[in-house]
Amino acid sequence: MKPSPLAWLYLILLSLIWGSSFILMKEGLIVFTSDEVAALRISIAFLVLLPFLFKHFKSVDFKKDWFGLALSGVFGNLLPAFLFTKAETQISSSLTGMLNALTPLFTIVFGILIFKSKVNRFQIIGVAIGLIGALCLLGFSGGTEESKNINYSLLVVLATISYAISVNSIKKYLSHVNSVAAALWSFIIIGPIALVYLFANTDFHSHLNQNRGGYSALGFIILLAVFGTAIALILFNSLIKLTGSVFASTCTYLIPIVAIGWGLLDGETVTIVQFFAMGVVILGVWLINKK
Repeated sequence: MKPSPLAWLYLILLSLIWGSSFILMKEGLIVFTSDEVAALRISIAFLVLLPFLFKHFKSVDFKKDWFGLALSGVFGNLLPAFLFTKAETQISSSLTGMLNALTPLFTIVFGILIFKSKVNRFQIIGVAIGLIGALCLLGFSGGTEESKNINYSLLVVLATISYAISVNSIKKYLSHVNSVAAALWSFIIIGPIALVYLFANTDFHSHLNQNRGGYSALGFIILLAVFGTAIALILFNSLIKLTGSVFASTCTYLIPIVAIGWGLLDGETVTIVQFFAMGVVILGVWLINKK
């Protein structure tokens, strides 16, 4: 089925929103710690989604589906939020966006190893090529010292692995549940956790009021939470309903481009080697999605 103009609009909006998330994290980190940015992101998104949660309250049998919902919430949102922000304390937002493209590769790998998913030869070749590109990104990233910090780059890789576990968990445990309801219900689990962590274990209030740019940084985090998490969640599920997961996964190709664009505007260095390595990763992702 040919994608409709509305589907293309959703795709472009999602790519712009998610591709901009990395620079918004960077702006938030000017004032707040990585833990504070992550906890604020999840907490604010939870509060924004709360009205929608009530609407879908009876759409899920929590006693039956709590395990899948917990996996989806923790690995799909909570852990990546903390891993991405911690990584960006030492690496550039553009490199973070490029490494994020590894998600489909690890989705296939974990699907095979843990969830016993069926796989075709194109996907196997795609995973191999994509991992080669990832190694190039990790080991041959030129430019400033921050982009060479492999340890922090590996935090982004862990975040993409976390996403992969979430995707496979949804497929295995929540395939019978409405996708929007499942995504929203997962925030019932992780939202309160983030709120408790924010108020009990961080000094975000002091950082907010004692720093000159505190409220500006908070504004960037609110944009990140509202658009990069809450609205993007609804848009992505709507896009999957309109077109299916293959077209929706095209975001993977566009997000790094947006992230690189913001990084260049912010004065970050992106090398030819990084562009080449990202191209190799994208080639692997294309093969994975090839029919």
